Amino acid sequence: MTRKPAFVPWFVLPSALTALGLTIAMLTVLQYSVRAYIPGSLDVGGFTLSNFEDLFKSVYFNAFLNTVSLSFKTALFGLLMSYPLAYALVKTRSGWLKSTILIIAITPLFLGEVVRTYSWIIVLGNSGFLNSALIGIGLIDQPVQLMFTETGVVLALVHVTMPIMVLMLATGLSHIDPAYARAATSLGAGPIRSFLTVTLPLSIPGIIASVTTAFAWTFSAFATPQLIGGGKVSTIATMVYQLGFSSMNFPFAAALSIAGLILTFLLLSAFKRMTQPLQRVGAH
Repeated sequence: MTRKPAFVPWFVLPSALTALGLTIAMLTVLQYSVRAYIPGSLDVGGFTLSNFEDLFKSVYFNAFLNTVSLSFKTALFGLLMSYPLAYALVKTRSGWLKSTILIIAITPLFLGEVVRTYSWIIVLGNSGFLNSALIGIGLIDQPVQLMFTETGVVLALVHVTMPIMVLMLATGLSHIDPAYARAATSLGAGPIRSFLTVTLPLSIPGIIASVTTAFAWTFSAFATPQLIGGGKVSTIATMVYQLGFSSMNFPFAAALSIAGLILTFLLLSAFKRMTQPLQRVGAH
């Protein structure tokens, strides 16, 4: 009879406690979402469903649309930026170049989202690095407004999600047997055709995993939209903050959180169903 390793309970217990804490937190949020808001008081009233009815007001509906739009754009542009970096990381044979790419890719993870966001404020400001450089080389005469815009938020969010996307894409690419590409080359395929017909299709599972992660991560992002958007780019997370900590309307903030969580699950489920044929193509 095979005995379980003695250290297994030490992994199971923290996981179980974490799951219990998350469950209690979610039940608390759910309980608040169906309670009435009492203006001027931190106490809540009786049972009500009016919080969920108010979600269909234009200001909150637009926040949902903005969040979905930002998540989609971040995942798309993050993929376009991360795939070449991950491909170079896997395919390069130079040890120092591989180490350099890896350091560039993962270093932002050690800075934290807030620190990276403040760095982007310095870069994107009217007197920031980007505008100063463009004016200096004569491409523009006046600063381009990037702060407090959706474009600026997407740029910063792409930078936030890129490290994880690069690592996930590199993992997917590293599992592709090089013999497939060599076989394509031996049959007369050039480098571009070999990539498009062999490497790219076989890397689809990694692409789907990285895009899904980036989408879900962006959907719940708060610091970057709040600081870069400056209140002009509303998302579900920023609306929850404004309602909960500015207006003290915790019941409605809880209802907005629950609705955002449900929408996330629905969108990810739909995305999974849509990409199932692609995942079969990428199976190898």
